[in-house]
Amino acid sequence: MRTGSTPHEDRTSVSVLGELGAQAGASGRLLPEIWMQDGAERVEQALARLLCAEDDGETELMAAMRYATLQGGKRTRALLCLAAGALADTPAHMLDDVGAAIEIMHACTLVHDDLPAMDDDVLRRGLPTVHVKFGEATAILVGDALQAHAFLTLASLDAPGDSRIALVRELAQAVSAEGAAGGQAMDISLVGKHVELDRILAMHRMKSGALVRASVRMGALCAIDEDAAHAELYRALDLYSACFGLALQVVDDILDATADTATLGKTSGKDAAAQKPTCASIMGVQAAHQFALDLLRDAGEAIAPLGPRGERLAQMLQRANAYLFKHAPRA
Repeated sequence: MRTGSTPHEDRTSVSVLGELGAQAGASGRLLPEIWMQDGAERVEQALARLLCAEDDGETELMAAMRYATLQGGKRTRALLCLAAGALADTPAHMLDDVGAAIEIMHACTLVHDDLPAMDDDVLRRGLPTVHVKFGEATAILVGDALQAHAFLTLASLDAPGDSRIALVRELAQAVSAEGAAGGQAMDISLVGKHVELDRILAMHRMKSGALVRASVRMGALCAIDEDAAHAELYRALDLYSACFGLALQVVDDILDATADTATLGKTSGKDAAAQKPTCASIMGVQAAHQFALDLLRDAGEAIAPLGPRGERLAQMLQRANAYLFKHAPRA
């Protein structure tokens, strides 16, 4: 992933993007709040359907899995998948299940991230974390089982085998030692240390950015092969998601330093208390805020060649910008 490049460096010719646009046409031009609400509701329904097995009466495993996954959230990663799926005529039911698989995997990373051996948090989305409500052992098993269910969902899609393999590979890469797991390991290793900003950014790109990248790519992969004919498209999407994913984490760093627990839905000030270096602590809150704005601008420039086809991806940036403006630090 070329996260170190600029949008201008990645803008080669736009001929293939334009040709794809002529074939697929513009996205549905629904108002963003309409398609986002509808998409989030459809993904929520898919999650409830996919995590519906009954407990055996002796354990609370499935109840804890549903608790970890169905307790709200902005569903940003699923919506990114749906937005990228609008690049082509992707069946809605397929996108819903792929988006649900991504959210299941995201829930897995959050459950493990909250564990006492990791970030040790007692709140998530304003509710007790899974290990607090169900016990640490169950929380570990919940994370393991959610990961398995995410892959089972992708393996069971009504799609050609090559497509299913590509989607499974993409999600596995996102949570591998080169993705979320490696990023979490790096996060732990940096506690209490004075480090350069580049190392924090590298950690963020792995820990949270890799799953954002996968969300965008998986939406596209549902209908568009990653081959030589579509290389420009995937370069644009990779740069978009690299900037977007990093911006989301920078915003998270800012909010941890400035927002209260009620606003965050999780314990505020934990990074400073744990002596974790962050973008906010290294750059300062105001500079970090401007950095996030710059990243979102660069993400928009990356998908500019897509024209109307990238409308929903652009609308995701607008939502992120509005959220950042709402929580802008006071001068």
